Amino acid sequence: MFQFFPGKFRYYLPTISIMIRIFLIFIAVVFLFPTSQAQKPVSKKDASPKALKYFKSASGNLQEGQLEKALRNFERSLEEEPGFLNALEGAGNVSHDLGMFEKAKEYYQVIMNIQPDYPEIIDYKYGVVCFKKREFNEAVSAFENYLKKENPENRNVEDAKKYLRDSKFSSTAINNPVPFNPKRMGPAINTEASEYLPSISVDGQTFIFTRFQNGDENFYYSAKADTGWMEAKALESLNTSMNEASQSVSADGRLFVFTACNRKEGQGSCDIFYTEQMPNGKWTAPKSFGPPINTKAWESLPSISADGRTLYFSSDRPGGQGGRDIWFATRNDDGSWNEPINAGPTINTPDWEQSPFLHPDGHTLYFMSKGLPGFGDFDLFVSRKEGNEWQTPQNLGHPINTQGNEGALFVDFEGNKGYFSTDIVPGEDPALLKGESIVGSFTSSRNTDIYYFDLPVSLRPLPATYTKVNVKDGETGKPIVANLEFYNLSKQSSLLTAKTDEKGNFLYVLPMGEDYALNVNRKGYLFHSENFSLAEVKKLDEPFVLEVKLYPVPDNQETGKSSAPIVLKNVFFATGSAELLPASIEELNKLKNLLQEEPKLRIQINGHTDNVGSKEDNQFLSTQRAKAVYDFLIKNGISEDRLTYKGFGETIPVADNNTESGRKQNRRTEFQVLGAGG
Repeated sequence: MFQFFPGKFRYYLPTISIMIRIFLIFIAVVFLFPTSQAQKPVSKKDASPKALKYFKSASGNLQEGQLEKALRNFERSLEEEPGFLNALEGAGNVSHDLGMFEKAKEYYQVIMNIQPDYPEIIDYKYGVVCFKKREFNEAVSAFENYLKKENPENRNVEDAKKYLRDSKFSSTAINNPVPFNPKRMGPAINTEASEYLPSISVDGQTFIFTRFQNGDENFYYSAKADTGWMEAKALESLNTSMNEASQSVSADGRLFVFTACNRKEGQGSCDIFYTEQMPNGKWTAPKSFGPPINTKAWESLPSISADGRTLYFSSDRPGGQGGRDIWFATRNDDGSWNEPINAGPTINTPDWEQSPFLHPDGHTLYFMSKGLPGFGDFDLFVSRKEGNEWQTPQNLGHPINTQGNEGALFVDFEGNKGYFSTDIVPGEDPALLKGESIVGSFTSSRNTDIYYFDLPVSLRPLPATYTKVNVKDGETGKPIVANLEFYNLSKQSSLLTAKTDEKGNFLYVLPMGEDYALNVNRKGYLFHSENFSLAEVKKLDEPFVLEVKLYPVPDNQETGKSSAPIVLKNVFFATGSAELLPASIEELNKLKNLLQEEPKLRIQINGHTDNVGSKEDNQFLSTQRAKAVYDFLIKNGISEDRLTYKGFGETIPVADNNTESGRKQNRRTEFQVLGAGG
């Protein structure tokens, strides 16, 4: 899997041992292949009876899966007939299957030397062992020779093309390594059991992962303390006696999706399940997503977007590019899910792609692929979305990727660190992972631990920040559950509708480079709005923390009592004009809805300006802007006897007019409750 040092770690033997080993290798080569150039090729019909006897025994060993015995018998056959082509190829094949790539290479080389016109499959096999020995230039030559022969019976043409591509890529990548400094998570996370598939909450305070122990996969979590991570505890409310793993959590921590297999409520094989956190902090009973997310095929390794409205996952369902593909589905406002869509040929290949991880920035996708240019098996890739299109994936490079299988990657919210699991022990050669767990994550015959590393700058996601919203009653100061809507002002589109929890809190991720609005409302309260710009911001050291106070609608006993003015922060006008801009419509509709829900409410629209220009012009402009809102409400069904408007010009500033920031605050439109009833 992940390799911890460029090149394999080697123990340095004393000089005398090195000399002895070199001598023994020399002797072995001389006597095993004594006169390869002078040898004559021998076929089955020309081989001696004794050579044929050993060859047949080796063939029988292969049928029974006895590779070591087969190799010994092939070698005995070659002792009788050193040029026996079939035995040379058999010995090479078995040596390859046993991981003895140098030995396999030597057998194939003898065939190529004594029988240059031997079937071109030897060029292919020779290229494969060169590739696995990281002798990429030799591999390139072998695969090019194989493909040049244009034999229509060649069965490995597509594989050879992939190996050729991967050989060229690997040669370049190894000569241009990326920074890689993996460090093991501490004993609070890693144990003698296997830990893998890590994730961290957006605020960085909770670490969640899967632990495999006593034949059971379960979720564990750890809370962050000043001294590091606290000892991990089982997530008892979600764990069962059956396996569950591969979790993904929405940015607000309320939607938890995961994989479970062979459940009676599933569709078949592995399926994707979910649970939601209730306002009191408890989790609902896990449920299968059901159709159209789950099918009779294999669905696994989900990744939920930060806003909880897009689900990426892996599946071998029909209709893909081939093998396992990455798919995604979007959620409707009523909570239902649309038919999943294949991520397309830019991401998916005829081979396998899986373990998608959509970063909270919403634009950066990390995933595993066997089919894209890489080191041969599963490599990690990153692709970035521009508009609605995913761009050509980028291999994460060496030594993050190796010739082993690289497993799922998680990148923290800041985009600085990557987290993964491996069974590699520093100081040992990388152990290729063996087998596969029920959710498709790679496990090993040894226990795996979780590691983290600094993600190279070129591989990091787009800058993003998260907003913490806290809503309180403006009169009592008590937290309240309120409705929220985040709105993209740049694109004039709604991003998310949600509710705060019982403590009045909500958390949401916002990509940089856009202008945003937030509307907060609750029945019986006047609504509140915010707007902020991230269009020019490249990095934020701290998240937005919005403290929102909602004030109750005045009751009938307070008739005639005016409320404090409430700024309509998302009502915008053309410069020096009373023309309402399209971005204002969302906020004005909120005000209209409030008046419709509270039919006894009467309000006054107030207009204000900064002090640029004459007082007379500013007074006129503020009045016209207030009237524009007044006219919008009347046009949209609000009775004029419930409305009035007034311009105040530059007479009531709320900030310093000597700065642009202050002048911007002073250019505002408000509404003020005049009374309820009457």
